Amino acid sequence: MRAVLQRVSRARVSVDGQVTGEIGAGLLILVCAMQGDDTAKADQLAAKIAKMRIFKDDAGKMNLSVRDIGGAALIVSQFTLAADLRGNRPGFSSAAAPDLGKQLYEHFTKAIEAQGIPTANGIFGADMDVSLSNDGPVTIWMDL
Repeated sequence: MRAVLQRVSRARVSVDGQVTGEIGAGLLILVCAMQGDDTAKADQLAAKIAKMRIFKDDAGKMNLSVRDIGGAALIVSQFTLAADLRGNRPGFSSAAAPDLGKQLYEHFTKAIEAQGIPTANGIFGADMDVSLSNDGPVTIWMDL
C-alpha cells in the first residue's frame, strides 16, 4: 500500500458540496491500494502510521505520534498515487482493481481506528474536494 501523510491543524473533504469528513489536529492520509496488496499490508501500514513520531513535543522536536497528541485521521482514497510517469500521460495500472481497492481502503480505516485513532473519510471513487491546513508543513511518503 502507498500513502502520503500530511500533518494538519485541520482538514476537510467534501463531495458535491457536502462535507463527508472533517478533523482538527492530526493526519490527512491519502491512501492507495496497489496490485498485490492485502489486508495484512493495510494492517501493517496502519500500525506504522499510528506510531510515526511526526508531531512536536514540548521542546519543539518531532517526537510524538498522532495517538500521543490525541489527534485524528482524515483518510482519503487516492488511486493517482499509483501513477506511472514514464510518458507524458500517467498510467494507473499498478493500482489495485476498484473492488479490491475499496475493500482495502475500508479495512485500512478500521485498522487505523483499531490503533485508537478517531477517523473521518472521503467517499471511495468520488470526485472529492480536499482542503487542509498543513502544519509545518510536514508531508511523508510511505510505500509498503
